[in-house]
Amino acid sequence: MRAFLIAASLLIATPAAAAPADDLHALMEEHYQWLLRENPVAATRLGVRDYDNRLRDISPAARDRRAREAQGFLDRLRRIPEGALTDEDRVNRAILIRDLAEQVEGNRFPQRDMLFTTYYGWHQDFAGLADDVPLRNRADFESYLARLAAYPQLNRAALDITANAVRGGYVLPCSVLTNYEGTISGVVTEDVTQSRLYAPFTRERPSTIPAAEWTAMQERARTLITTVVNPEYRRHAEFFRTQYLPRCARTDSVSAQRGGADYYRFLARSFTTTDMTPQQIHAIGMREVERIRGEMDAVAREAGHPSRQAFIQALRTDPRYYATTPEQLMRESAYVTRVIDGHLPRLFGRLPRLPYTVRPIPAEIAPGTTTAYYGPGSPESGIAGTYYVNTSKLDQRPLWEIPALSAHEAAPGHHLQIALQQELELAPFRRNFTSYTAFTEGWGLYAESLGREMGIYDTPEKRMGELSYQMWRASRLVVDTGIHAMGWDKARAVAFMTENTALSAANIDAEVNRYISWPGQALGYTIGRLKILELRQRAERALGDQFDIRQFHDAVLRNGSVPLDVLESEIDRWIATASGPAAPSAG
Repeated sequence: MRAFLIAASLLIATPAAAAPADDLHALMEEHYQWLLRENPVAATRLGVRDYDNRLRDISPAARDRRAREAQGFLDRLRRIPEGALTDEDRVNRAILIRDLAEQVEGNRFPQRDMLFTTYYGWHQDFAGLADDVPLRNRADFESYLARLAAYPQLNRAALDITANAVRGGYVLPCSVLTNYEGTISGVVTEDVTQSRLYAPFTRERPSTIPAAEWTAMQERARTLITTVVNPEYRRHAEFFRTQYLPRCARTDSVSAQRGGADYYRFLARSFTTTDMTPQQIHAIGMREVERIRGEMDAVAREAGHPSRQAFIQALRTDPRYYATTPEQLMRESAYVTRVIDGHLPRLFGRLPRLPYTVRPIPAEIAPGTTTAYYGPGSPESGIAGTYYVNTSKLDQRPLWEIPALSAHEAAPGHHLQIALQQELELAPFRRNFTSYTAFTEGWGLYAESLGREMGIYDTPEKRMGELSYQMWRASRLVVDTGIHAMGWDKARAVAFMTENTALSAANIDAEVNRYISWPGQALGYTIGRLKILELRQRAERALGDQFDIRQFHDAVLRNGSVPLDVLESEIDRWIATASGPAAPSAG
């Protein structure tokens, strides 16, 4: 998930005698305060309660204002000489320049009005609000109720923007929208007490709230959801059904839109944090697919099958490889995470304090979304990280995928990396708002490979599951660029994924829909993994017997999510100093 960095409108004049570091630190603090003001729900999560009754302003005027402010910050940053800064501040300056420049550039594309994908949308973000904010005392619940009351403003702004996108032809393809209306209408429940939005009021009453007040709050919540929020979801569903869906795109590529080819090149650069072209990325994907095919063939032969295709067919169709109830799938997922956790101290010197939990994906989005995902927690608000598992279509959720899936989404993947970032002594904007897909998802995919060192791929089926996940992400490079830069349609992408991965048909359909509706995002995974593997091999060659896997992993993670060029320079610095008893912290 990329965070959108917002700059301030009140630009503080730089004192003539100020040192460059003072200028930079003052600017970063000013910028961070704006991040909090412009992202009020995130501010609440972080313990800043000044904006508790607000939702983010997504109006075109607000977006243009933020882009102007970002440009102002960018101009000021570029006037700060890099040479006088510490290594840590040079990294801070470089990251902030990159993020602000991308924000300014991205705001120029009309595709900015495309506010949803098959993977996310404003309506689902809001439906999960109770999972994202603290709910412990009267002020917390009053804040939550105020945000329920504010939803019409957010929803109507989003619908106005989307209507403008429809008029301009900036719409998602028809091929990916089959199940989308259910993600909207499914939020509305016949019994309001069963609504996800009402869930906080079904829990035990906080001891600091008198019983009479709690009863009144419950009544207010039911009234707000019934008379304010649910009508907006119905308005949204009606808009989608009558105005959006009839004008959906007949081609699958974003490049078919006006300016779409330039937009896709921008997305490829942004999501990979490289200057590679879509064609270069496509070629890397094809090479990786060929490499992984060879490994899959070897595992298939070991399992007694004549070919990888035969083994994959057995894995897709043999009922013993599938859970029969959601509870069985959840139990198996939870068990694997506990096994993995026991191996982590051998691989990491520093582990995060924040725990994580395992939950099913909400029912209204499960049929059309991916097999799992991770939701960050908040140490400040006492919210655990969450590994969400898809318990729909059980005959499409094989048990042999669970070890690789869990290593990616929970630990040592997303939870370990993100929860640790939340604890690091970094500039606050980096600790709390910065996430680069190439690093964050590259780390998640690299974390899957650590399953080999942990011994969790202890059967040919599980080894094929890990290889299938590698192939899944390598195929993304081919399919995403194929669709958006090389003229592929959905059918060709599905056929490629079916031929080369062991994923089930439901997962392949959901994944290809995701690549079509969210161009470029899928490119970061394998590009990031390959860079981390390259850096590990470089460190092993340079350090020989002095190489310590725990120190290497700590060095990769100690700066939080960073662009790949920054990661490379930081690991090179660590290698240069790692001959001592321990590598120093880069901050």
